[in-house]
Amino acid sequence: MFFGREEIIDQLAALCRKRVASLVTCRGRRRIGKSTLVEKFAEREGCRLLKIEGRRPAPGLGNADELAAFAKQLAAQTGAETAPPANWFDAFRRLDGKIDDRRRTVVLLDEVSWLAHYDESFADDLKMCWDNLFKKHDRLVMVLCGSVSSWIKDNVIDNSAFYGRRSLDIVVPELPLADCARFWGAAAERIDAREILDVLSVTGGVPRYLEEVDPGLSAFENIRRLCFLPNALLRTDFDEMFRDVVTQERDFSATVLKCLADGSRSASEIGKALRLGKGGRVSAALARLAEAGFAAEDDARDPETGREPRERRWRLRDNYARFFLKYVEPFAGAIDSGSFRLAKLESLDGIESVMGLAFENLVANHVRDLLPLLNLRDALVVSASPWRRKGSKRPRGRTGCQIDLLVQTRRTACVVEVKRRREIGREVVDEADAKIKALSLPPGVSARAALVYDGALSPVVEADGYFDSIVPFRRLLGL
Repeated sequence: MFFGREEIIDQLAALCRKRVASLVTCRGRRRIGKSTLVEKFAEREGCRLLKIEGRRPAPGLGNADELAAFAKQLAAQTGAETAPPANWFDAFRRLDGKIDDRRRTVVLLDEVSWLAHYDESFADDLKMCWDNLFKKHDRLVMVLCGSVSSWIKDNVIDNSAFYGRRSLDIVVPELPLADCARFWGAAAERIDAREILDVLSVTGGVPRYLEEVDPGLSAFENIRRLCFLPNALLRTDFDEMFRDVVTQERDFSATVLKCLADGSRSASEIGKALRLGKGGRVSAALARLAEAGFAAEDDARDPETGREPRERRWRLRDNYARFFLKYVEPFAGAIDSGSFRLAKLESLDGIESVMGLAFENLVANHVRDLLPLLNLRDALVVSASPWRRKGSKRPRGRTGCQIDLLVQTRRTACVVEVKRRREIGREVVDEADAKIKALSLPPGVSARAALVYDGALSPVVEADGYFDSIVPFRRLLGL
């Protein structure tokens, strides 16, 4: 099941119209569909595809095993010799000899960090062969793809040896919400949007997870099957994924991630919670988690000054990771023994709060889908992120303010309330109004208010006319 990604495929297709070779980096979390994206691009453009996938590193394996796997894959696709090359320079020369200049060719080096795992000279050999061999094929698109985004960033993107050589860097995001809804097929039109929202609150817009959704089952039953049965996909995937994509200070990085499971925090707040000093260890872990797609830095500008925040806050970006850490990992033993029984989703402690956070996260992650519904499609958006200001304990000090999503243009600060409740009454107007009144916007900047919601909205809210935009979640799903 392959939906969406048209914009990225169009970017790749544009490379086919060039008359020189192109080097592309492709990054993103595991299960996001990076390899499938490249394969679909090659198929759509009628390109010959040569795909070489790295072998997962494991105890007892070494560089010779990676080279042997390379040789077998290349031989199966091109008839090349099967004997392992002596080193990566020889491996790339063998690959170069099988590129047919009469056809547009896509070479996909998939899980490239695994290919390079045992040999520190891999990137240097690749650069040398690109300069002297690969770039001479004017109908070649070479894609370096991997889930360990930090390896690609450190060894290619930030490597001065590769400066000026890359044509495109792709970071594959979650699917847009409207494409997520397509996994329910025709049933999406018939079922309540809450059914889709609850599943997306657990899976996010990750194609591999959504492929497992059974449209004929309720959200609860889909979540039970995916998370709470022995060896279920979302019972086991987190540990494997985290081990593969976070390669430095893995245990400490996992501890930092858990600190974000109940809401956003700054690096100093995390350090204090972990009883650490002000050193950069927490910041380094957050940067690794962001590169791996687990965390995101909320960088909303101060709407009162227009300046960047003095201390930025971090949120757990990956919905699956939050649900796993809150509700799957604590019951792992009972799940694996088959003794865990979930009568209904609401029986999990604090589930409504967690699902509310997940909804806010979904909206923040898909703000691009939201902008047209806020009448901001053509506006220059300078910042779109959750925003928080601490209150002051001093007399007449400023009150605290926490905004679910603050979308700022040069002339507008749009306060977006994101609500997931069974019933939403006029109190939501009072909540938004209190936040706007807490802001002291500079002259020339207008305040706007918007509501993104899932639940039964009281007619009073629309009749009041307070909100400039009211967006039911169903509209974000394109339904």
